[in-house]
Amino acid sequence: MNEAENLEILVDPIIGKVFWHLIKNSVKHGETVTEIRITARESASGCIVTYTDNGVGISENKRADLFTRNFGKVTGFDLFFVHDILDVSGIGIAKTGEPGKGERFEISVPKGLYRFGGK
Repeated sequence: MNEAENLEILVDPIIGKVFWHLIKNSVKHGETVTEIRITARESASGCIVTYTDNGVGISENKRADLFTRNFGKVTGFDLFFVHDILDVSGIGIAKTGEPGKGERFEISVPKGLYRFGGK
């Protein structure tokens, strides 16, 4: 479910690959994923895009290395790529989910790099 469809993030179009990789990881590793949700809300510092799924989540002991290269079950590239593409664009990402309660990432988009437009 996309509840952020009117959000435009004003960066390189490769940002679409960020969401593609997040979705791919949810489907591949989330085991019980039946729902993925993307929402957006404005904050004092900009916009927070929240990505959630209802899968098994990532365990607490894996949180520290989550965005490093070679982390994970297969190539360890997906979340490394997500982090670095966002970082180069001036956008941050943090894992804020709780193990066993699905996955949750918050993407912080600074003011000036987004707008809410019409459909």
